[in-house]
Amino acid sequence: MSIIVTGGAGFIGSCIVRTLNDMGIEDIIIVDHISTTDKWKNMVNKKYIKYIPRDQFLQQLDSFDGKVSHVIHMGACSATTERDFDFLYENNLGFTKAVWNFCVKNQISMINASSAATYGAGNHGFDDKTDIGVLEPLNGYGYSKQLFDLWERQQTLRPAQYCGFKFFNVYGPNEYYKGSMASVIFHTFNKIKETGEMGLFKSYRPDYADGQQLRDFVYVKDICKVVKFMIEHPDVNGLFNLGTGTARSFYDLAKATFDALGLEPNIKFVEMPETLRKKYQYYTQANMEKLRAAGYHEAFYTLEEGCKDYVTNYLAQDYKTY
Repeated sequence: MSIIVTGGAGFIGSCIVRTLNDMGIEDIIIVDHISTTDKWKNMVNKKYIKYIPRDQFLQQLDSFDGKVSHVIHMGACSATTERDFDFLYENNLGFTKAVWNFCVKNQISMINASSAATYGAGNHGFDDKTDIGVLEPLNGYGYSKQLFDLWERQQTLRPAQYCGFKFFNVYGPNEYYKGSMASVIFHTFNKIKETGEMGLFKSYRPDYADGQQLRDFVYVKDICKVVKFMIEHPDVNGLFNLGTGTARSFYDLAKATFDALGLEPNIKFVEMPETLRKKYQYYTQANMEKLRAAGYHEAFYTLEEGCKDYVTNYLAQDYKTY
């Protein structure tokens, strides 16, 4: 039986393919939209049986009836700045519904990427046990993910297993082709190499000092370990937060990057664009109790541990592919 990985040439998806290969699984079908990008480089060191361009996948989906055990659906437009909502609606909602229906028909596992962007400004907290109906995303991307989460909970016909993950701020190898949507660690590394310093946004709230805005930064290798856990525990179902449960500051992140390079921190504070100020999140932190209650007990990388591994073994090695 094959495993389909959508977004399998992208950041998180290609790292999951690496994990599947490490588990001895090579019967993998990668679906992605590579076009003229260099994402194909994330596939070079992977073992898989077929690549299908995203635009051809749904037309071929029925041909995989009875041949697939899991669909790991990481393929989506993840740009929080995307303004074409019609595209987001079709790509992030309509496409995911089609994957769901295929998994229902074949009674197989579906592992899906939701997003912490569904929490919006965090007025209702960041607890995956909260009623998702009260959440108010701040951008079209978050709303497109929220729409599927709302649709999913209304379905009576369900896959053999369904696990959705509200990813928080993921960083790590293979994100090299995400442009402006790559992690702050990636951009910090490159800024240090270019100028020897890093600029962080000033704070516009009196309760947060400059650079002390907080995020839950989660290393992609931890994402992969949780996906592996779900594959090995087909009885686990639900919509789960996937962060570390610990909020850290952008200053901590920048300092960890300098430290990983063996350099003294040289951090400056810059004005935030006016267009961001009203929608800017000052704090995110995943409540991880639900995933822990489901039986996942492994420790997560600390920010310093993850940053050191990423910088030393990947970024500083000419963007080595994981």
